[in-house]
Amino acid sequence: MKGLAPRERKALERLYRRRIPPSALVTPEVTRSLAQISWDLNRQVALLVDRRGRVHHVILGDHASILIPDLSHYRVGPERLRGLRCIHTHLKEEALSHEDLTDMALLRLDAMVGISVKDGLPGRVFMAHITPGNGGDEPWGFMEWDHPARVDLAFHHFIRELEDDLARSFRGRDPGGEGERAILISATSQNSWEARRSMAELEALALSAGVQVLDKVIQRVKGYHPSFLMGRGKLREIMIQGLHLGATMLIFDQDLTPVQVNNIAGMVDLKVLDRTQLILDIFARRAMSREGKIQVELAQLRYILPRLVGRGTAMSRLMGGVGGRGPGETKLEVDRRRVKERISTLERQLRALEKGRRERRKARMRKGIPVVSLIGYTNAGKSTLLNALTGAKVLVEDRLFATLDPTNRTVVLPGGTPCIISDTVGFIRRMPPDLKVAFKATLEELRDATLLLHVVDVTSPYVEEEMEAVVEILGELGLEEKPRLVVYNKMDLLEEPQDFNGLAVSAKERENLDLLLEVVEEMIRGSLETPHLQWEVG
Repeated sequence: MKGLAPRERKALERLYRRRIPPSALVTPEVTRSLAQISWDLNRQVALLVDRRGRVHHVILGDHASILIPDLSHYRVGPERLRGLRCIHTHLKEEALSHEDLTDMALLRLDAMVGISVKDGLPGRVFMAHITPGNGGDEPWGFMEWDHPARVDLAFHHFIRELEDDLARSFRGRDPGGEGERAILISATSQNSWEARRSMAELEALALSAGVQVLDKVIQRVKGYHPSFLMGRGKLREIMIQGLHLGATMLIFDQDLTPVQVNNIAGMVDLKVLDRTQLILDIFARRAMSREGKIQVELAQLRYILPRLVGRGTAMSRLMGGVGGRGPGETKLEVDRRRVKERISTLERQLRALEKGRRERRKARMRKGIPVVSLIGYTNAGKSTLLNALTGAKVLVEDRLFATLDPTNRTVVLPGGTPCIISDTVGFIRRMPPDLKVAFKATLEELRDATLLLHVVDVTSPYVEEEMEAVVEILGELGLEEKPRLVVYNKMDLLEEPQDFNGLAVSAKERENLDLLLEVVEEMIRGSLETPHLQWEVG
């Protein structure tokens, strides 16, 4: 309020003493005061009023707009509104602007009220409100009156019914009331085929995390916006659509910088996740062993650490995770020093566990028992194959990263050779670097394997790309020369028989498993000198 005369300042301060009956949207007296002050100052003036009719904020804008302050400390939820309505002046006889509507939707205001001002007097009254998401309905509804004295809306009844409708709409999409619901977003310069492929994988990851996918948005961009990843206008449209559909989070296919994630989370009361955090959340849900839990928490904290700079209310929404898994909000409140201390503690614990793992590995090597490690893209059927070959009872689900913890089982090969078959964590494109570091010791066990069984899902529409991703990760680990047998799995799901330049099996139906064990034993005995077998099946 700099630059105002004392009488102008006092006129604005008197607005705090105004009261509006709970049953009224606005009163003629309040509109006259707003209109006169706005006309005298040639600037828009706004009030934020609660449902009891008390004025919480008086906002002085410029000639064309107002800036609503941070409202994050006011309660809000997917089934509820903010409990505040904005009543502001327009110095031209225009209706509510698109900016008014987007502010109302993103801030979950009870209503946005515009009062046209002419010659210091109030004129037409415009009101907009959020509508429940029902099919293709617009995200907002409108009402209009010729004059404030003609506003006949029983606001307290109206807002109660509106929130009941929002609650019914919300619960209708999520009968259990516990699941997360997300809009998936990709801002990419890739071709349409690559973009769709990446989005399909993001959707599979979301479903694996127990998230209901409400909508998917692919936005082609020439370059990433440094502050919002994509255009701010498009991002606001997506957020409004998400709120209208009852979304609880936004999930980005791209990894967001700390600046981007803070800016996006600050725009709307929704959780914001990127691809890396989604994968970390899945790992947090699935890790069962002590070592696995330590590895996942370590990866999460390393991910969080650079994002603690300038954290605020937006960060608590950002890092809540899917269903609040992982470090969560309480971890976000600790300072960088305590996070670093926790990372150091976890690293010490992990080194101690790694020492025990190395001793067990040495014992196996002294006994001369060969180790066959199952590797492959996530959800290729490695655990199913382990169960079929060894009689193990490892959890099997048709979802990405259903199992994480390494499992070792002994099997006797057809020639009588005992062998340890080890199931490892699945691979995926763009594996989060922090996860690679945390699982380094687990992945390094592949170095001691006698043979790698590369399990491939033949039903995947992206089978070639998934095979390339596995080979690329093996190269990063320095294992590209390790003897490897490609095993094409899930043959029973193919509608028509196909020929593959490799060993084809069905772990679920136990087809060709005897042949697989024979080939494994042959390779272990060293009869094949090539590091990669292309097996022709007649």
